[in-house]
Amino acid sequence: MHRRTALSVSAVLLAAAPLLSACSGQARPGTAAVVGGERITTSALQAQVNDVRAAQNETGSTAAQLIQSSPDLERVKLNKMIQTIVLERAAEDAGVSVSEKEVQDFRKAQLQQAGGTEKLAAAALEQAQLAPGQLDADARFKLLRDKLFESYGSQDKAVEKLASAAKALHIEVNPRYGVWDARQIVLGDPETPWIVQRTRPEQAPAGA
Repeated sequence: MHRRTALSVSAVLLAAAPLLSACSGQARPGTAAVVGGERITTSALQAQVNDVRAAQNETGSTAAQLIQSSPDLERVKLNKMIQTIVLERAAEDAGVSVSEKEVQDFRKAQLQQAGGTEKLAAAALEQAQLAPGQLDADARFKLLRDKLFESYGSQDKAVEKLASAAKALHIEVNPRYGVWDARQIVLGDPETPWIVQRTRPEQAPAGA
C-alpha cells in the first residue's frame, strides 16, 4: 500500500496569467485554465465532458445513476487535463517517454483482464468517468506516471519533480472549476490524490 505523500511547496504556484484574468480580475470567457502560457479552453473541456455524458446516456437503465454519481465531472476532467500537462513536462525533463506500442500492449492487457471491450468500457465509465475514446490517453497517462516514478527510484523524488514542473508551468484555473491545490497538485480536493495511485495493466481500471 502506497503512503499518502504530502508535498511541501515553498513557492506559490499560481502566477498571474493575463490569458485567464482580465483587468477587472474576472476570468476571461472561454478559458478554463492557463498552463504553461497555453489556454485550456472551455470548449475543449466541454468536449471531454460531453463524451462521458454521451457514453453514460447510452447505458440505458443505469444512465441516470451514472450521471447522478458524477456531478463534478467538469472539475474531474479539467483536473486530468492539467495533470497530464504537468506529467508530460516532468517526464520530458527526466527523459522519459511512452511509445504507442506500450500503450497498445497496456490496452490489450486491460481488455484481457476485464473480459472484453464492453466490460472494460463499463468499468472505466463507472469507476473512472472515462468514455471509450478516452481510454488510450488514460493508459498513456498511467504508463508515463509509473515510468517517471521508476526513473527516480522513489515516489517522493518523483513528486518533487512533478511539483517543480507544476511551478514552472504557472498554473492558473478559472475559479468556476475549483481551486488549484499546489501542495497536492490537484484541482479541488479529490478523495485519492493522483500522485500516489499506480495502476498496472492487470488491475481494474482506475482513473485519476
